[in-house]
Amino acid sequence: MSRIYELRLMARVAQLYHENNLKQAEISKQLHLSQATVSRLLSRAVDEGIVRITINAPRGTYPQLEDQLRDRYGLAEAVVAECYEDHEEAILPAIGNAAAYYFESTVSPDEVIGISCWSSALLHMVDAVHPVKRLKAEKVIQIVGGIGNPAVQSHATQITTRLASLVSADPVLLPAPGVTASSAARLVMQGDGYVRSTMEQFRRLTMAIVGIGTLEPSYMLHNSGNTFAADELADLRERGVVGDICMRFFDANGRIIDSPFDERVIGITLPELKAVPHVIGVAGSARKTATIHAALIGGWVDTLVTDKFTAERLLSLPHPPNT
Repeated sequence: MSRIYELRLMARVAQLYHENNLKQAEISKQLHLSQATVSRLLSRAVDEGIVRITINAPRGTYPQLEDQLRDRYGLAEAVVAECYEDHEEAILPAIGNAAAYYFESTVSPDEVIGISCWSSALLHMVDAVHPVKRLKAEKVIQIVGGIGNPAVQSHATQITTRLASLVSADPVLLPAPGVTASSAARLVMQGDGYVRSTMEQFRRLTMAIVGIGTLEPSYMLHNSGNTFAADELADLRERGVVGDICMRFFDANGRIIDSPFDERVIGITLPELKAVPHVIGVAGSARKTATIHAALIGGWVDTLVTDKFTAERLLSLPHPPNT
């Protein structure tokens, strides 16, 4: 008979806690129990099925999709944004807003933040970030060269400098093009003291925020001039390239594709990126789904911010092979 009375006490404690909103200390005093006993009974009430916890996901949130993405790709976190139309004009602001809130919620004091500069999604993100007054980050570092067409270059500079101002950090620009005319030109550029100083700080990054690009450059990247010619892109395609992060290329299984073109890029490498403790990828759209899939298989980001349509497409693809 003692069992039924034990269950009755669990139910009574649970009722006071969950329905009457009493604190554990108040229950302890009212029922003449120790607070440790109250805590134990509340825990056992869940184990016994007396208390059942259900989570009603708010409209416009997608916890199941996020769980499935985390499980499938081994992500630390996945954020799926609400989006009403499956085209890039709607997706970019949606994932930008979601990434902005995620960034505001997770950035830490004294953070050293790296950010790619030729991404429309990241431009939307930075535009949506509110000033984070609770902390002062240390630095925001541009991790891929940002000099190019002046009409577009201002966006690249804005991404770094505005984000730095929002977290009260020092902006560190990479005053060089993302893609040089030749490997020799790259060596000359990297010999510049400002360029070298910025690149030496990549090893200090605690967070990196990157876009995920297809082999065909985005409108923003194409207009910047920081891309490869059509015949060079065809060569990369023949090598099996499906996409890039910071203009570093990978294949459909997320493996790095070494090519002579690497010797013309000024920016962080994929192994350097992988050494960063927290790497956030912000990307979505039908044309990028296969590329995002490959980047996730490769493990180049540990957090993905995407839209619901892209999330569903990612989960419909064949399960990633063990690589």
